[in-house]
Amino acid sequence: MAAVDLNTVRSTIESRLATELASSPAISVVFNNMAFDSTTQDTFVQCITSFAANSYITQGGTSDSDNQINGLILLNVFTEEGLGSGSNFTVCKRIRDLYNRINVSDVIFDAPTGPEILTSSPQGKFQTQTRITFTIYEAL
Repeated sequence: MAAVDLNTVRSTIESRLATELASSPAISVVFNNMAFDSTTQDTFVQCITSFAANSYITQGGTSDSDNQINGLILLNVFTEEGLGSGSNFTVCKRIRDLYNRINVSDVIFDAPTGPEILTSSPQGKFQTQTRITFTIYEAL
């Protein structure tokens, strides 16, 4: 197996989310480095995928060793302010069910953390955050 392509991993994660949230009711999804006007949407999800601390599993050379790649998906859910947390938590439940302790294309997702209510939301929006860690094992 060759080194893991991080863009392929990111694409796997993001396409899974975009496909789920395109179904009824459809919810806009925003990814890093993407133009988006939040004032035109009552409900949307911001997805930030990052790769965190990695570690060596074995101490072999560049062709006979294994690495563990750890990552984090940070999902900010925004709904219209003044309606309570119910609609926001419904979106978070869809997201939790999508990634909760599953293995997709060699990406192993842990149990999600959250939703956690955030108080520093953009004006006019109610925000919660769900975090999901994941692991990939890379055989060089």
